[in-house]
Amino acid sequence: MVAVTAQYPFGICPHFHGNSKLLSPETDSVNFLSRIGYSRLSLHSKDHVAEVHSLPYDSDFSDENETSAILDAIESPMNLKNLSTQELKQLANEVRSELSFIIAKAQKPSRSSLAVVELTVAIHHVFHAPVDKILWDVAEQTYAHKLLTGRRPMMQTLGEPNGHPVSPPDFKSEFDPFAAGHGCNSISAGLGMAVARDFKGKHDRIVAVINNETTMAGQVYEAMSNAGYLDSNMIVILNDSQHSLHPKLEEASKTPINALSSTLSKLQSSKLFRRFRELAKGLTKKFGKGMHEWAAKIDEYARGMIGPPGSTLFEELGLYYIGPVDGHNIEDLVCVLNEVASLDSMGPVLVHVITKEELKVGDNQMNAVTNKIMEGGSSSDTIRCGTRTYSDCFVEALISEAERHKDIVAVHAGMGMEPSFHLLKNVFAEKFFDVGMAEQHAVTFSAGLARGGLKPFCIIPSAFLQRAYDQVIHDVDRQKVPVRFIITSAGLVGSDGPTQCGAFDIAFMSCLPNMIVMAPSDEVELSHMVATAALIDDRPVCFRYPRGALSVTDHSSDCGIPIEVGKGRILTEGKDIALLGYGSMVQNCLRAQSLLSKLGVEVTVADARFCKPLDIKLLRHLCKNHSFLVTVEEGSIGGFASHVAQFISLDGQLDAGIKWRPITLPDNYIEQASPTEQLAVAGLTGNHIAATALSLLGRNREALLLMC
Repeated sequence: MVAVTAQYPFGICPHFHGNSKLLSPETDSVNFLSRIGYSRLSLHSKDHVAEVHSLPYDSDFSDENETSAILDAIESPMNLKNLSTQELKQLANEVRSELSFIIAKAQKPSRSSLAVVELTVAIHHVFHAPVDKILWDVAEQTYAHKLLTGRRPMMQTLGEPNGHPVSPPDFKSEFDPFAAGHGCNSISAGLGMAVARDFKGKHDRIVAVINNETTMAGQVYEAMSNAGYLDSNMIVILNDSQHSLHPKLEEASKTPINALSSTLSKLQSSKLFRRFRELAKGLTKKFGKGMHEWAAKIDEYARGMIGPPGSTLFEELGLYYIGPVDGHNIEDLVCVLNEVASLDSMGPVLVHVITKEELKVGDNQMNAVTNKIMEGGSSSDTIRCGTRTYSDCFVEALISEAERHKDIVAVHAGMGMEPSFHLLKNVFAEKFFDVGMAEQHAVTFSAGLARGGLKPFCIIPSAFLQRAYDQVIHDVDRQKVPVRFIITSAGLVGSDGPTQCGAFDIAFMSCLPNMIVMAPSDEVELSHMVATAALIDDRPVCFRYPRGALSVTDHSSDCGIPIEVGKGRILTEGKDIALLGYGSMVQNCLRAQSLLSKLGVEVTVADARFCKPLDIKLLRHLCKNHSFLVTVEEGSIGGFASHVAQFISLDGQLDAGIKWRPITLPDNYIEQASPTEQLAVAGLTGNHIAATALSLLGRNREALLLMC
């Protein structure tokens, strides 16, 4: 008798009716899923009688969900090597089903991650990670990759506080040789790894996966051009989900996928075709340079005729183009990738894969997912449906200003758009320019609009503006071009962690000589700053606002009133200590003031409004009438507090006796958590600010009690 014990969570879950298979004489153990509906089962064969025992049924898995028999057996990519084409297809369905549940539970965008399921399965079936290096440009496309590389349990916590990060990939894993940030880095990093491999005489393969949103960024073409020049062996896979910035999607060009394109792709990748092509090149070179150039033009023309629009661009950059390939056809993907993987001395290759983001799992599965999510509730940092955000208020204010200033236009850059900006796009129509992941272009394009007599509002998330800093300096600030920068997602961003955290914009924008830098404390101030920016025509200006819900929700959306540049305001008056807040942290200063007033501490709360130029009169007033000054900002060291310190030290206020303390984001990256938890880690809550004030007053015991 053979005892067979089920092992959870990995194993194989066969069906015991219809096509059940008997144990062979050589079999001494079989792994089964614990969700088998039997506690004891007998299997009879000619030579053996086997008993199967399953562990207790896990109630977290619903019978409504599709089984994941093959996925449960995948502990590493090595488990994919011997799977048949049919089994690979089944695995792809199981991965898509599981991802649908995980992503829906985390309430994260799912389209891009679900589109690359078959591609990911094919990559790991053909290549040998982690020996072969697989690099991803966009973190959201790595979810299937993580499921297949031993991180399935971690993926169950996706998006949860202190759970698995949404992005970047877990670069501590041997399967992630390089972390994806905001995209466009995989070819550059992969080329570096390929050159290093060549220097060391190794033979591992380098695979860089990019997508068509990434191709909006210039670094991709810089890397391709350099790859063509260096001619190192590497594979670039372009996942073309047929996104388009075309205002009329039905008019945007689409790359067709059919039997002819599949046949041509297989031909292009075949060894016979490549050898024939190389032989032809060698023969034409022997006839002379003129013959070789003539043959090269014929080759380019022929490949341009049979390939999709734009395919010859990659050839011009020096990459051997193969495609298009159906990204949901496992058989075609495996065939082409196997041929490409066999390349020995062909230099860089680009495989053009067409995927569809609208692919979904079955209706029954989606219904089960929806029901499960509804029962489980939402993540802690998700904004409730109907809650107004800063972006909502900004859009309303800008639309109002556009009625008074007909020259106002909007430029948007970055990955995706918030729902509010879709409304702005519809209202502005031809005055709204979405340039995608091309922040550098967005900045200089906005400068050109301003030089042409328009009033551009350039909308870029804080973390993405970092990539365009050189353009901000040379194309805008040095020339005093009146571009209005709207910096969204400023400060901490919850479950997106450090990848999209806007910690540095106060520092890197306020150090520019001609830039006006301001931040609203609530939606009223936000509408005022939109009006202020619209009137500034002699220099650039920027203001930031955080992601998430508004602090003030009962304000009617009246037209903004322009603010005097460099003019702050006092919100409450007290004599013991002064709190000077910048931006959204003014609200936390008010919360601290409320706590301190109950302890008999009289507090002045001031809203700086401007980081540059500073309100010098306000600072002198606070220093003269208080013994202690605390500045508070949701930004890195080197920002607003540094400007205050520079002034009060040079103005002699520190010599006169004022005691100053800055509260900023700590000098490290804060990992994903709920916004409230992140603020607590950063020491920026009302309680932290009040505790700092009490410690300055020598009331340390009360300060400690506030933190308990």
